[in-house]
Amino acid sequence: MGIRKFRPDRLFDGTQFAAPGAVLVCDDSGRVIDLIPEAEAGDDLEPLQGILLPGLVNCHCHLELSHMRGMIPEHTGMVPFLTAVMKNRFAGPDLIGEAMYEADNAMYQSGVVAVGDICNTANSVAVKEQSRIRYINFIEVSGFVPSGARDRYEQALGVMKAFAATGNAYMAPHAPYSVSPALFSLLGATALSTMHNQESAEENEFFSRGTGPFNDLFKTLGVDIGFFRAPGTSSLRAVMPYLPRAGKMILVHNTETSADDLFSWQQARPALRFCLCPRANQYINDSLPPVDLLQNSGHPLVLGTDSLASNHSLDLMAELFVLLDHFPELGLEQALHWATLAGAEALDLDKHLGSFEKSKQPGLVLLRGRSTERIL
Repeated sequence: MGIRKFRPDRLFDGTQFAAPGAVLVCDDSGRVIDLIPEAEAGDDLEPLQGILLPGLVNCHCHLELSHMRGMIPEHTGMVPFLTAVMKNRFAGPDLIGEAMYEADNAMYQSGVVAVGDICNTANSVAVKEQSRIRYINFIEVSGFVPSGARDRYEQALGVMKAFAATGNAYMAPHAPYSVSPALFSLLGATALSTMHNQESAEENEFFSRGTGPFNDLFKTLGVDIGFFRAPGTSSLRAVMPYLPRAGKMILVHNTETSADDLFSWQQARPALRFCLCPRANQYINDSLPPVDLLQNSGHPLVLGTDSLASNHSLDLMAELFVLLDHFPELGLEQALHWATLAGAEALDLDKHLGSFEKSKQPGLVLLRGRSTERIL
């Protein structure tokens, strides 16, 4: 197998920018051999114009909703958006399959090497069996009515079995407003999980006062929630007692997460990652997460794209630059870390992906301006 030596304008190793003139040495498959100064690299250097970085990690996606691109108008708010997703998520298998293949290929070409993907059905199994991307499948469980908890759990187990050959799969609660305490209890402890969290102010209103549009959502669905009594807290604090105290939890969106929520989390909760999907937040609610607050929490941050129902593309680098445009104090180095090594660590894939460390095969991506292309 041959040896290749890449000499980019700049090199980001997954944690920081390397010294000027750094050369990445790898084999033809992209397995890292070394990272050395140009003076020690010898001949046969391959110059690259741009920033060379490890493959990107998308920590939150809904591949199975790819056929819904452009179906839902922007800025509808959370409840109308959820209603539209439930109305339009079912379509012909050919349409759904073709859209997923296109989305998977677009992510691969842009340099994505791993995805934390939300699965409500087994629709994406065939795509993932052929994909060049590493998928971590989160089998999403929902059901707000306690009496239906067992049936919902068994349905999710059936979906989970279908993904056995496509990579690691974990059960995951959808959101505080859609999972009953009984269903949380059935989910139990898991090494890795994820949950949509505080994506809108209406979610917190539902738990703090029992009012707002989420009541209309349940009425539209024909779900009687007469049993529900608002606990008088934020949605996250309301479900904290039901979350496992071990394992790793990725909370997604977090646009309405507060300092009080973060303080409450410190009480022996599982290891936490905050996943930001800023373009989806803009698409649905015309909002952005409190990045400064989350960054100062001491918990790692990672990036996701959400779905094509709530985004114009699954371009992870576009998410990164939205954050930098609105929060320039972050700096490119910090944001690239979230998109590479931090994401790989969140999905337990950092032994092989996320950084240019010896023997890893993280993928090679070139960033020019705001666009990325796969090198290996």
